[in-house]
Amino acid sequence: PRTCWSRSARRPAPEKTTVADLTSRLSLQPVSQDDFEAMLALRIDAMQSSLERVGRFSAQSSRERLAASFAVQHMHHIVFDGDKRIGFISLKPEGDNALRLDHLYLRTGCQGLGIGEWALNWAKAQARQQGKDILVTTLVESDSNRFYLRHGFEKEGADGVDVHYRWRVSAEGVC
Repeated sequence: PRTCWSRSARRPAPEKTTVADLTSRLSLQPVSQDDFEAMLALRIDAMQSSLERVGRFSAQSSRERLAASFAVQHMHHIVFDGDKRIGFISLKPEGDNALRLDHLYLRTGCQGLGIGEWALNWAKAQARQQGKDILVTTLVESDSNRFYLRHGFEKEGADGVDVHYRWRVSAEGVC
């Protein structure tokens, strides 16, 4: 059977792969300038259907947006079994009190397996160490809106096709 780390992805059979088994095989690896094209293809794979839903998909715009925020010192590949790049995450400083989660993309078929949560937990750990909140912007009608709300982010506002969220490090453990 195909797996989420292959180009034509399907979810592994639930009875064969547990979330704990899957996430124990994940790691983060540094990004280099040479990775841009592969990361662009992955971003398009992850975002195209959401962008098409709001009438905003353009391969050229996707290239320009990624290029504008391509800061390798703040980016990491999400890797399965040490060599299969299945996503990427970017977390960079924004002002004195926050980190911007610019990118958290997973290859089609890798969503819903606990991989995004694993990566988000890494980002939250970085934020806790620095005593900073996390800011993220999503697309209206994207499945990522439910994901961030489910993981403790609060909606701060919206404009056009963008929805803005904040995870407050100070709210950790508060009922």
